[in-house]
Amino acid sequence: MRLLLLGLLLVAGLLAAAPARAVAVCTAIADPTLPFGNVNSNAPGATTGTLNITVNCTTSALSLLATTGVRVCVGIGAGSGGGSSASWRTMKTGTSDSMNFQLYNTSNFSQVTGLTPRGTPPAQELTLTYNVPLTGGNGTQATQLFAQIPANQVLASGAYSSTFSGANVVLTWAWNEVLLGTATVPATCNGGATGTNSASAAFSFTATANVLPQCGSYVTTDMNFGNVTGGIPANIDQTATLTLTCLKNTAYQISLNNGQNNPAATSTRRMATTIGTGTYYLTYELYRDSARSLRWGNTLNVDTVGGTGSGSAQQLTIYGRVPPVTGQPPAGAYNDLVQVTITY
Repeated sequence: MRLLLLGLLLVAGLLAAAPARAVAVCTAIADPTLPFGNVNSNAPGATTGTLNITVNCTTSALSLLATTGVRVCVGIGAGSGGGSSASWRTMKTGTSDSMNFQLYNTSNFSQVTGLTPRGTPPAQELTLTYNVPLTGGNGTQATQLFAQIPANQVLASGAYSSTFSGANVVLTWAWNEVLLGTATVPATCNGGATGTNSASAAFSFTATANVLPQCGSYVTTDMNFGNVTGGIPANIDQTATLTLTCLKNTAYQISLNNGQNNPAATSTRRMATTIGTGTYYLTYELYRDSARSLRWGNTLNVDTVGGTGSGSAQQLTIYGRVPPVTGQPPAGAYNDLVQVTITY
């Protein structure tokens, strides 16, 4: 009996002297999207957003009073849109138009988020300390990445995105474990006294932004048919121009109404002059083509002029014609006002 008891005590002493050995496994979940919402081209200020991330680390059973200290690095790569984590990441449209943006570890946008622990730029670091009793234990830590689209970008209209998954999202962690007392958190994510590990494809998310179609900077010239002496035996042709600037990829249609002198419920365009108590008219028409065969009206997709913005000024020509007049119209200054509508 004495020999058996001595053997049991020896085994117990060896177990107490052995260091704690259990694997810490860390995982993370994040918001599925980082939505910037609608962004204006050449916006005077930055557009910001945040991504919420939750890290959970689990350790199997150690002892009644054991603890684990973990340092976790959340590494983010360039994303599917390309660019560089060191300068600007980019979101892209289906037509490969780009928008610069960046992810940061800090709310003041002073430290860019990188892929590598303590790299240039560095992955985001966070720490956890938790108890590991006989049934095992775990710790959870919430964090955020801060995102910014810089001001004064000239952008094309469209839906922009960049997806972060696979090798673009890496967790790296190191841990210390003790059977009694409080474990020391490792100094780096890849230098723990007990162990280190990493995992790609830790989670995935997509950064998104939308630039709405936009047109502006409209300039029109008047259409002057000139001075006419006597009658109008032949067509009088003249042109005017409309200049507009629309964001690249913005589809637009331009409508011309029938003026302010057209008879009710008709599409007749007329210039008018008032002499005494009488009003006199000259019929004219506006066209989309130089042959004056395609009337320019205001029924979308039927008799309007469509185009796609380039981001630069685009000039369109309006072709006008006064047809021959039988007899001699009363002398006077004839005019009309036509409303231009741009739909995009």
